[in-house]
Amino acid sequence: MVYPCVLKPVVGSWGRLLAKVENRHMAESLIEHKATPGVNHQVFYVQGYINKPGRDIRAFVIGEETICVIYRSSENWITNTAPGGVASNCPLSPELTDICQRTARAVGGGLLAIDFFETADGLVVNEVNHTMEFRNSISTTGVNIPEKMVEYVLEKVMTKV
Repeated sequence: MVYPCVLKPVVGSWGRLLAKVENRHMAESLIEHKATPGVNHQVFYVQGYINKPGRDIRAFVIGEETICVIYRSSENWITNTAPGGVASNCPLSPELTDICQRTARAVGGGLLAIDFFETADGLVVNEVNHTMEFRNSISTTGVNIPEKMVEYVLEKVMTKV
């Protein structure tokens, strides 16, 4: 295992149950804790820690169309808005559009929230979420995300009828 890294539950949201692990002893202690009874604690994955500039980027993609993008900023290393991160509008660049389209194609499209980190080497896809959370994003972007989701689902249903 390479340190630092992040321990994350396989199923989770809103930046909960995350742990930044600095060394082997911390990892062993956290893994022992997570091995306690309860299905949500026994299965997890380890993700390399990527130092980011106090924010990350979340893109909302429907099909292969990126409908809006936000920055999520925080003084904490967890930038999700539910535990206190602040959302602001992020301009949609051609590079971001391209990466979102390629990522959506790679996972089969649908309703996606794609999280990015900005690094010295460029944008890195951190997560592809098939259960799109859009807390604090509608007023920030001016895009009615749930309406666009419903339109997409209805279009898919109607084409099968």
